[in-house]
Amino acid sequence: MEKYWHVLNIGLQNTLVYRMNFLFRATFGLIPLIAVISVWRTIYEGKAGGRIASYELTQMISYYLVITIVDALTAVTEDDWQVAADIKDGNISQFLLKPMDYLTYRLCLFGAGRLVFAAVALVPTCAFIWLLRDNFVLPPDAATAAWFVVSLVLTALMQFLLSFTLALLAFWLLEVATVIFIAFAFEYIAGGHLFPLDLLPPAVAGALDYTPFPYMLFFPVSIWLGRVNGDALWLGVLVQLLWVVAAYALARLVWSRGIRKYSAVGG
Repeated sequence: MEKYWHVLNIGLQNTLVYRMNFLFRATFGLIPLIAVISVWRTIYEGKAGGRIASYELTQMISYYLVITIVDALTAVTEDDWQVAADIKDGNISQFLLKPMDYLTYRLCLFGAGRLVFAAVALVPTCAFIWLLRDNFVLPPDAATAAWFVVSLVLTALMQFLLSFTLALLAFWLLEVATVIFIAFAFEYIAGGHLFPLDLLPPAVAGALDYTPFPYMLFFPVSIWLGRVNGDALWLGVLVQLLWVVAAYALARLVWSRGIRKYSAVGG
């Protein structure tokens, strides 16, 4: 494990070079959030009873604020492009000759990137949440907060493993950008970025429960808001864990098949 700690350390140092980029990205990333919150405020002003489905305005605003937190801690930025570039440029060869697992290596770099980005994004995000503190809902108790952290870790692993697997398609495809964009667009809608999934018709929301996408964002946010509890909570975490295991197995399978097809010339 010592070599992977070294990779994590190097990843932290390399990522810190882009701290100002991360700061501007996190700050300007709040502008679309302001627009979304303004739209929902307008919708609720014209809504009799002050509720949409089972959401009050405070809960709806908190939903999007918590999305910002989850994204800062779990979203994949350029890891998938870097994996695809390693395969296309032949850089993957060095990992086939060394006692280092490539998936674990990339996971360490992903963790380093998330740590630095979250630390830099902490200032603008916390400042924005403080401005909206009257509309920000905290977890109902410490146990819920703990379950949220567990779900957050599983979400990060799922995000990484899905992106890693899609990037491995570079073993077969000359350009994987289209596949990654399609998957990202579908995950953006089916994961709950645009709106809470329980606003959808029950049949559609029920169908999405059989996919991993709700567990990549909507589920941990629902835990934070206290909308998932009791048996539904631990069952949801178990399903999320099973999706992580399935994503890991798929990543290993695609890697093993891709390596058989991989060839590099020169040195």
